[in-house]
Amino acid sequence: MHQYRLSRLFIAVGLSVAATSALASPQAFMSSRSFAMGGTGVAVAHPSSATSANPAMMAANHHSWSDDFGLALPSINARVADEEEAIDQVDDIQDVIDGLESGVSNFDPITDSPQSIQNDAATLRDRLKAFDDDTMRANIGLGLSFAVPGKSLAVGAFSNANLTVTVRGDVSDADTKALDDISTATSAADVETEVNKIKNGDGSLALTSKGKILASAVIEAGISFAHALELNNGDTLQLGFSPKYVQLQTFQYTESISGFEDDEFDGDEYQTEKSGFNLDIGAAYAFGDEKQWNAGIAVKNLIPMELDSAQSKIGEEKRTLKLNPMATVGIAHKSSYHVVTAELDLTKKEAFGFEDDTQWLAVGAEFDAWRYAQIRVGARYNLASNDDNDGIAEETQFTAGFGLNLFGARFDLGALISDADMGVALELGAAF
Repeated sequence: MHQYRLSRLFIAVGLSVAATSALASPQAFMSSRSFAMGGTGVAVAHPSSATSANPAMMAANHHSWSDDFGLALPSINARVADEEEAIDQVDDIQDVIDGLESGVSNFDPITDSPQSIQNDAATLRDRLKAFDDDTMRANIGLGLSFAVPGKSLAVGAFSNANLTVTVRGDVSDADTKALDDISTATSAADVETEVNKIKNGDGSLALTSKGKILASAVIEAGISFAHALELNNGDTLQLGFSPKYVQLQTFQYTESISGFEDDEFDGDEYQTEKSGFNLDIGAAYAFGDEKQWNAGIAVKNLIPMELDSAQSKIGEEKRTLKLNPMATVGIAHKSSYHVVTAELDLTKKEAFGFEDDTQWLAVGAEFDAWRYAQIRVGARYNLASNDDNDGIAEETQFTAGFGLNLFGARFDLGALISDADMGVALELGAAF
């Protein structure tokens, strides 16, 4: 049941974004290879993933089997952190509310025992307390890209999406106190008195506890260009840029716990959007006796953009989705059979929903078996994670994966695990 409802949540967001003219993400989209290598890519991206990681890498040196054309069709990744199964808790709470309302509607304090009502009230109180501040966070990404690499002029195109959905419980002290008063009442008449304090005219319970959904998407599609410069000392400098069209979307749905429906949060009244043009730039520098070292820097979203969420119908404050410039630097050592890289975000990404701010320090490695198969591992640590975060923490994550290349066709699979998250990435493509 939990997996089914979570799938519905993903599908609802996905359909909403698919209805727009492009695809994109609050955090930079990751290819499956990058996903398996700790999220790295600024200094090691292959041509098809360079459009999203660092456009300058389209003009860098690559293996002979991947320096003419690169295609990703499609690239998909997903991460889920839901230790307390927040969505399932809503279902369970609503079932208890239904049972309590049914018992209350037929209760006669003169002839009926109040024990069943008191038991349901105690159960509801305990479940509401357990649900308070429990959070689910999910990310899903989808990308398409192609690139024609080259030294004098490399060209690529991309369209990608990374959606973030967070769900959280917000339980009021008034509800838990009222339910406690019902469960501890000493007589049937006292139970009726306490019930009437939170009973609507139609027999429903006037509970003020809420369920909340905050979701965001930054939607982009663009083209990439890169050029390589031979320096006087024999080293190579690659420069690249990606003009793109961006659409921001937010979803804010807050509803009483009894009326909460997770598949309604993408309705027009809960959604805002804003569009505009933006720009990514990047550079890469190959050096060393055999050009075995590569340093890279990418700056995404040079033009800051902001979008306020919709005003909640029951008093939830607006939130602001911020798309600020994000700079990342990386360095890599490579040969025909291996790549080892380290990467650091120079800027912090502010969280929109019930989640951590993020600023990643990451390492990754890839070991190549005669171009036909690759084994990948990685890890990353969130420098911005702290005890004051507004949801599930994102701290240390470990990744692994593999790739297969057969006759130009490419298949990449990645996995991620941490104390809170589990994730997977899959990519099909071509390289020759």
